[in-house]
Amino acid sequence: MQTTESIKEMVKDKYSQIAKQSKEQNESSCCGSSCCSAVDYSLFSEDYSKLEGYEESADLGLGCGVPTQFANIKQGDVVIDLGSGAGNDAFVARSIVGEKGKVIGIDMTDAMIEKARLNNEKLGFNNVEFRLGDIEKIPGTAGIADVVISNCVLNLVPDKEKAFSEIYRVLKDDGHICISDIVLNGEIPEKLKSLAEMYAGCVSGAIQKNEYLKIMNKAGFTNISIKKEKPINIPEDVLDQYLSKEEIATLSNSKLEVLSVTVYAEKKARENCCAPGCCSG
Repeated sequence: MQTTESIKEMVKDKYSQIAKQSKEQNESSCCGSSCCSAVDYSLFSEDYSKLEGYEESADLGLGCGVPTQFANIKQGDVVIDLGSGAGNDAFVARSIVGEKGKVIGIDMTDAMIEKARLNNEKLGFNNVEFRLGDIEKIPGTAGIADVVISNCVLNLVPDKEKAFSEIYRVLKDDGHICISDIVLNGEIPEKLKSLAEMYAGCVSGAIQKNEYLKIMNKAGFTNISIKKEKPINIPEDVLDQYLSKEEIATLSNSKLEVLSVTVYAEKKARENCCAPGCCSG
């Protein structure tokens, strides 16, 4: 049975390896976003190369969506990017917020922070910063961000309730989030759940889609909506490494769906408790 700390250490180790590899190496390795095979890479990730703000050295091929596409980011906004990696989504967000805005990338892997800071130094942005930190305890004051984005990272966080509670805390009233992530419909085999490669590849750390949305609602988010959804196929050459032919056949005949979703939600401002009748019994 993996503990919270052992999962975090495993993720740090895997993503430290990724930080030292090129995008091409990640696409064909068990640390890459293609979940251990390049066969299904195009189905898993999105093409960033035509987006304004795209920086090739920051793109490690680790995303499962483009959260900035639906995040309604405006010029002058403060944006937090959770699990910012080498800075890919942060730099795209910076192209939208402009000189008057600010982007804060947060990642728990030292090697990723180092890589992101080197990329930012090369680009010369003075309104982008990268902080070492845990999503379950975000290094930022309450109400600092207009928008929070994240790309294929929250599935790696053991305590998702705590993570979404922290996201809610750092958002301003009337702020909003846009999260790309991996979720499930149906049960994943126990054997796959226990594999570090599948966890770091964003599969075994995923939870049921309905549960994911309920956790967001419990944290206080409203107007929750799925902006984009697409199925992810785990290639058979990957499954062959871990499951028997009979187990693969059973999985193929099951109703399991691995999905990439991009979810939008809002933090509504609380009513002023000084208003007449607001606090009366």
